[in-house]
Amino acid sequence: MTASDTSGPWARPAAGREPAGAALLGWLVDPAAPRLCLVTGDKGCGKSQLLAWLVAHGTRPGTAPERRVHGFAPLDGQGVRTAIWTLADQLGVAARAPGELLAELAADRRRTVLVLPDLHAATDPQALTDLIGALVGLDHLKVVVEARAGHDVMPVLKGLTPAEMNLDDPRWTDPARAEAWRAEHPARQEPALPDPAETEAPDLPDLDDPVALCAADPERVTAAYEADTDPREGLRPAWLRAGQSLLRAQQPADRALVLLANLGDGADPRLAPALEECAADTPWRLVWSRIRGDVTPPWPGPALALAAGRRTLEGHALVADHQGTLRAVSLADAAPAGRMPDLVPDPHGLAALPDGTVIVLDGEGRLHTHRAPAAPRPSGLAALIDDGPGAWQQAMEALSVAVTHARITALAASEQALAVADSTGRVHLAFLAAPDRVLPPEHLHEGPVTALTVTDVPIGEPGQSVGLVYSGGADGRVRAWGVGNEPLDVPVAERPCPVRALAAELTTSGLTLAIAWADGLVEHQRLDTHERRTFHPGPPVTALALTRTEELLIGTDESLTCLRPTSPTVEGP
Repeated sequence: MTASDTSGPWARPAAGREPAGAALLGWLVDPAAPRLCLVTGDKGCGKSQLLAWLVAHGTRPGTAPERRVHGFAPLDGQGVRTAIWTLADQLGVAARAPGELLAELAADRRRTVLVLPDLHAATDPQALTDLIGALVGLDHLKVVVEARAGHDVMPVLKGLTPAEMNLDDPRWTDPARAEAWRAEHPARQEPALPDPAETEAPDLPDLDDPVALCAADPERVTAAYEADTDPREGLRPAWLRAGQSLLRAQQPADRALVLLANLGDGADPRLAPALEECAADTPWRLVWSRIRGDVTPPWPGPALALAAGRRTLEGHALVADHQGTLRAVSLADAAPAGRMPDLVPDPHGLAALPDGTVIVLDGEGRLHTHRAPAAPRPSGLAALIDDGPGAWQQAMEALSVAVTHARITALAASEQALAVADSTGRVHLAFLAAPDRVLPPEHLHEGPVTALTVTDVPIGEPGQSVGLVYSGGADGRVRAWGVGNEPLDVPVAERPCPVRALAAELTTSGLTLAIAWADGLVEHQRLDTHERRTFHPGPPVTALALTRTEELLIGTDESLTCLRPTSPTVEGP
């Protein structure tokens, strides 16, 4: 194998392992090869060193696509959760459990290569072996696993009919290059790494001490909580709920805020004040959070869609759950304020209108109108006069008729306009002033639009405004369109993962935009002052809402969190 075999300069494998490196690269590019490659051998034979070379080779700039490595999770001392969270973070998705990671990978048919060293040194090798079996069941994945020869997991792994490379076999070493390498690296002739079981680890902090945990090694904390069977409602449920966020490199104060937002009301009441004090230096203040199982006030259910109330619904937020139930909750403390009697199956979007009407988008792309539970009902003469479709109803019907070539995938409304987007990347908009006329659509995305928000921005004379549309797509872009003008050529934001939710509002601090990405990141941008804040709640984010007083609501399938920004903060991308 020569340097001409690759797309640029590269380092050779250490210790004369060129034959093994060539075989691994050949396995990567061979479409007929088994999807699992098992690298094995005795202790100290160089397995981890070879896989470290493969990862370095497969992640360097300019690597050919067929040789690229996309995920790398060292398993030494780790359990299933840490492996899942590490891989999910690298792959740009949010996943709490094997099923969620597998679902995300199954939905994205791009070729993916994962490298999993030190399976024999994991805290639960058998559970990880089950995960590996499920991963190689996806025909667009290739997985490299390292396991020591003779370990209990070897029969199961061999049952998956892998391509096997036992580094104790001399055919995987070039003797002349190995001798030359040893001559150049005399200090490395001793066994490369000590046995993990023989390595003394630093003391683990008290698992009930929130301040100490926020500063501790998050992987060791996770492993300890995975092994902990104590049913007490301490920090363990919050940590495991938010684990993918907590594993990220960050300050203790940021971890404290994430933990605080994920505490249930059954937790020890001393934990929240300690975490709040620890989180004081973050650019957020937690207003409240409601977690699955909370009873005071009750958790409003999975937040598949959110909307902040306007005018008649001011001071309330609307939450649509997985069963299609629409609830109103108080923005002050999430206390329930009523529910809509009719269900909307598989809600994908909500729009709260100024008169208390709510439009709901279902999973089939159909629009439904309802009266919000907290909205006042017309009475007397107003009720008698209101016997025909209003402007909002006309706009909704016009949009439904206009979007006949594709499925509606996103919905948004301001006080003056109603917008929908579709599976072809187009955005359609109608104004109250002419509700039966839909503006020509704008093609803003490659692939489906996954999130949409619209707000009215004042211009010119008092009372005049223009509709400002922000759309997010599966293409990982957020686009801006000032109605009456051409959409901006450059995306407002762009990342290598889909947009999950958007919210824009003209708040007391100016025009503000919130973005939720598929990897769990939530961005908050004050566009007038270029202030940017971020928050990683942990579970996958399903919905966002912004209020005029700048509360940010973040919905997941097991939590609803209300944050408010504090001191000005500017962050990089």
